[in-house]
Amino acid sequence: MTGAKTNERPGTRAQVKNVRMSATKARAVLDLIRGLAIDEAAAVLAYTERGAAEVVGKCLDSAVANAEHNDQIDPATLHVAACYADEGRTMYRWRPRARGRATRIRKRTCHITIIVSAMPAEMLAAASARREAIPGSRAARRRGQDDARRSARVAASKGGAAEAAEDAEIVDQDAAATEALAEAGLAETGETAAPATDVAEAAEEAGIVDQDAAATEALEDADLADTGETAEADADEVAADEAAADEVAADDETEEK
Repeated sequence: MTGAKTNERPGTRAQVKNVRMSATKARAVLDLIRGLAIDEAAAVLAYTERGAAEVVGKCLDSAVANAEHNDQIDPATLHVAACYADEGRTMYRWRPRARGRATRIRKRTCHITIIVSAMPAEMLAAASARREAIPGSRAARRRGQDDARRSARVAASKGGAAEAAEDAEIVDQDAAATEALAEAGLAETGETAAPATDVAEAAEEAGIVDQDAAATEALEDADLADTGETAEADADEVAADEAAADEVAADDETEEK
């Protein structure tokens, strides 16, 4: 089964016509870049010591530019799908020889065509990994920037969650303090609410008041604090002591008489 015709091959193409070299010399260079990614093909052409390498490199750059501008394809995803050289017209020159003879000189030309298209999925993955593995390359820097942005987004999301949790904890603490103040009768409840600083100060005061109340209760239990009932009992005891003292004094006087 025959393949696709030359003018029916899919992809974006560029062509250089009437190149002043033979098709055989151009084909020797085209065979080196056939099937390679664009960056690899450019590197091969840069270090190929043949006259056709410069012309083929310009044709390759034109094909990549056509794909980017006309078909909106990312140059990083392109590869050399096909490349070939067809024979052009031949110009004849004559060289004088001995005994009145002349020898024919053939000035050959060729037409160079390069077709680029998007790489298959497996080839694209391999090329991406290869570019990212080169230290200091653009792909490696882009990969590092992407990783940094991803890490920053993760850290920001975690930081936001931590701040939200901290805010929630503060709100819970404020709510608990407000409830404690409401029970102690030191904070207004209902529609009005105290600010956070007032709530904190009132909470401290409430803690002190609660401690004072506990100490007062302990003193009342130990009969060491004067409250309403204990003060009256002490007065009655003092009056009874005074009456007993008066009776003793009266007895002493009667005995002396």
